[in-house]
Amino acid sequence: MNGKPLVSAIIIFLNAERFLQEAISSVFSQTYDNWELLLVDDGSTDGSTRIGRQWAEHYPGKVIYLEHASHENRGMSATRNLGLRHARGRYIAFLDADDIWLPQKLEKQAEILDREPEAAMVVGPARYWYSWSGKPEDDQRDFVEEVSFRYDTLIRPPELLIASVLNQKLRTAGTCSRMLRRETFREVGGYEDQFHGLFEDQVFLTKVYATKSVFVMSDCLDWYRQHPDSCVAVSRKTRKAERGPFLEWIKAYLSEQGIETPEVRQALREALWPYHHPRLQRLKNLLILSRLPALSAHIHR
Repeated sequence: MNGKPLVSAIIIFLNAERFLQEAISSVFSQTYDNWELLLVDDGSTDGSTRIGRQWAEHYPGKVIYLEHASHENRGMSATRNLGLRHARGRYIAFLDADDIWLPQKLEKQAEILDREPEAAMVVGPARYWYSWSGKPEDDQRDFVEEVSFRYDTLIRPPELLIASVLNQKLRTAGTCSRMLRRETFREVGGYEDQFHGLFEDQVFLTKVYATKSVFVMSDCLDWYRQHPDSCVAVSRKTRKAERGPFLEWIKAYLSEQGIETPEVRQALREALWPYHHPRLQRLKNLLILSRLPALSAHIHR
C-alpha cells in the first residue's frame, strides 16, 4: 500500500478549453503518484466542461469532476471552496487551468511538509511564462519571480504579509506555486466567497501569512502562463482602484483576529495612505515626475 500522503490537486476552470488539457497533463506527469485530481467547473460554456467530464470518466476515483448546482458561475473563491469540500488529501495544491506544474512539483513540496511540521504551507517562485506563445518577441521575456528575501527556510508571521501583500516589495506567491496542509484551510477559514476573482488569492494568502509559518523553497516548479485573457490581465485596469477596498478588508480582518503588532500597523498605514489621501498622493506623484529629469541628469553626471 502506498505510504505517501495523499495530495489533492485542484484545478478550477471557466471557459478554459484552450489550456485545460495541458494543465491536466502536467498533473499526470508528476513523479509523485499518490494524488487525486479535482476538476471544478465554474459554469463554463465552452468545451472545457466536456474535457473535464471526459477525464473523470476515463480515470474514475483518480479524477473527479465537480460543478455548482445548475452549472452556475459563482466566482473563483466559491469554486475553490467547492473543491476543498470534496478533497480527501492530507495536502492540497491548486493549479489554475492555464498554468502547468513541472514533474517534481508534488514530490518536492510534499517532502518539505513531511519534514517541516511547523510549516502550514510551502511556496516557491514561479516562472512568468511568456515564451509559450512561440512569438519571437516573447522568447526573452520569461523571468522567475522573487517571493521572499530568504529561501529554503521557514518564515514566521507576519514577515511575508508585510513584505509582499502590504509593502509589495515582493510578489505574492502564485496560486500554482503553493501546497498547504488540509487543516490550514480549516483553521484560517478557506477562501472568501465575496471575492469572485480580483484579489481572491491575496485575500487567502493574507489569512495564512498573518498567522502561519511558511516554508519558502528556492526551486521553481511552476510555470505561470502570461496571456491577455487571464484573470489578472483582464482585471489589470481595475486592479489599482480595487486595491483600496482590499486593504480595508485586510484592516478589518486583522482587527477581528487581534493581529495588530506595531510592524503590521505601520505597514498597513503606509499601504492605505494613498487611498485615504488621494489628492495628496496625486500631488506627490506629480512632484516625483517633475523631478525625474533632474534626477536622471544627476545620476548620469
